[in-house]
Amino acid sequence: MQHSTRRSLGWLGTAALAMASAPAIAEPAKVAQGKAADLGVMSVSLKDAVRLNYGIQRQLQGAGTPNEAGIGAFVPLKVNQNSVWFLDALANANFGDYSGYSSIGQTSVAGTTFSTSTRVGYRWLNSNRSWMYGINAGYDSRPMATGGTTDGVSVTDSQTVFFQQVALNLEAKSNSFSASAYALVPVGEYGAGTGNIATINSSFIADNLSTYGLDIGYNIKPNLTLAIVTYYQLYEKEQIEAASGLGVKTRLVYDITRQLQAGAIYSYDYNFQSRVTGNLKWRFGGSSQTKKLESVLAVNPVIQALSATPENRDVRVANRSIRDRTPTIVDLF
Repeated sequence: MQHSTRRSLGWLGTAALAMASAPAIAEPAKVAQGKAADLGVMSVSLKDAVRLNYGIQRQLQGAGTPNEAGIGAFVPLKVNQNSVWFLDALANANFGDYSGYSSIGQTSVAGTTFSTSTRVGYRWLNSNRSWMYGINAGYDSRPMATGGTTDGVSVTDSQTVFFQQVALNLEAKSNSFSASAYALVPVGEYGAGTGNIATINSSFIADNLSTYGLDIGYNIKPNLTLAIVTYYQLYEKEQIEAASGLGVKTRLVYDITRQLQAGAIYSYDYNFQSRVTGNLKWRFGGSSQTKKLESVLAVNPVIQALSATPENRDVRVANRSIRDRTPTIVDLF
């Protein structure tokens, strides 16, 4: 009996010691797993992850933006341990508007012209690579040919005009959220502050809009992103002041593969009212195709964002009749 009691006490003591030791053993294991997970991201060489990529893009007409398709390339200029300098360039063929629907107002855009967009930027990661931050700036051009009208007004002397803008974009992205603030400012002959409005035919005038926006995105799934954009668009001339005002845009982006991306966009503002458009991007090249890197990129949008093509590249145009009066506050309600 005494021997049995001693043995029972011995087992109880061993069990108590095991229970007391369990948290101390489990915690290092948990920490080790965390470090292993971090190591997957921290050990990625950006020179393997951030490489030249190129491809095609297609976009349907929207609120002041054209039907277009073209080619583009993302070119890393200098890849450091935790940052990258880059150049991103696009060239698009701009096609005519849908029959009976104008992308700019009452005058149809005719095809075909060629537009360009260039961005130079710098992106960097925070210390544990959980956030990517960036800044980029550039220049966009858009020759625009015009045709007939969508409101029955007969016009003559349709013109092709040339619009330009400079752009600035600030961006941030984590695994779940993204945010960017951007400004598109017209320059050149028909730019802001020049006192000029482009005459596009015998009855209508047009100019490119200054646009300032804030874009907030959330990753619903690793390959599905929803974004809400608020923007303010500004016409410099009082004849077409109705184009000025706040707008809202929602964007749903689906990554079909890591190279192929489709998007659907709805926007509303006082001038363009409701507009729906869509786009498609197909990119080739990019990161080194190793299994380890592929597995990290599949679950880490932050690394992928270093070589993503910047958004908000279109020169936005609106038009009004030469005879339009300046709207009053009553017209807004």
